[in-house]
Amino acid sequence: MFRTFDEIEHHILSSGVKKRIALTGAHDSYSLEAVVHAKRRGLVTAALLGRVDEIASLLRSMDEPQDGYELIGCETEEENARRAVAMVHEGKADMPMKGLLQTSAYMHAVLDKNMGLLPQGGLLSQSTLVEWTKEGRMFQITDCAINIAPDVQQKKKIVENAVRFAHRLGCECPKVAVVSAVEVVNPKIPSTVEAVALKQACRNGELPGCIVGGPLGLDNAVSLQAARHKGVTDPAAGSADILVMPELCAGNIFTKSITFFAGLRSAGVLLGTITPVIATSRTDTPENKYHGILMSLLNAL
Repeated sequence: MFRTFDEIEHHILSSGVKKRIALTGAHDSYSLEAVVHAKRRGLVTAALLGRVDEIASLLRSMDEPQDGYELIGCETEEENARRAVAMVHEGKADMPMKGLLQTSAYMHAVLDKNMGLLPQGGLLSQSTLVEWTKEGRMFQITDCAINIAPDVQQKKKIVENAVRFAHRLGCECPKVAVVSAVEVVNPKIPSTVEAVALKQACRNGELPGCIVGGPLGLDNAVSLQAARHKGVTDPAAGSADILVMPELCAGNIFTKSITFFAGLRSAGVLLGTITPVIATSRTDTPENKYHGILMSLLNAL
């Protein structure tokens, strides 16, 4: 299993993969810097959609030749998103990437019933892959950006998406911790009840290729010492590979806190689509956006 983003980058570089990105709202220095870096590494080519004059100016400021890119003028956020998704359907790009535009406009194009990128019956979900340097390993947090208050059936699909991605990362049987505030079932705390249902679904063979545990507090989901101290013997306790959040707010706050307070390297990835879709946060650093590109390239292998 990969332990760092550097290991993932080495693997992708060794594979010889090269894909074409359609960067929406490319008049964004952070997103454009990430794409330029990926291009210089020989991993991508790119079409840059948005305000052409601003994009050209940014390329000049990065000492990057403009003739290495296709610049496409798009005025509105909706036009940016629709055009990028259309380019994937037309075979003119392999994956869209979100630049400087609202998530809602981007998601509207990705989820369009006729021209979107979600298979029938599928569920789009988001996962944040975190590099935990202290422990020398990586783990996922899901869902931090898409599903606001998923029910049990939706959480099953969120787990399925995250497990498939964990397999891509080389984790053959990931430990899935359904996180809550407590380790015992409390009918007043829905996430504890959902944890039991998800564990049972795993036992019934509905969630293959993983071990599901919970409810688990965050501490005993990631710390063996904390789990032992509390007497928690859940099979997913102490070293979870996937943390399933109670709802979006918890996931969003948690993933941003480990970035801004702890400074851990991370990358957001969208899961469940028919082709890789890059959708990093507007406040992500160029490095984290580059990691997002790497995650989508890994999914494309």
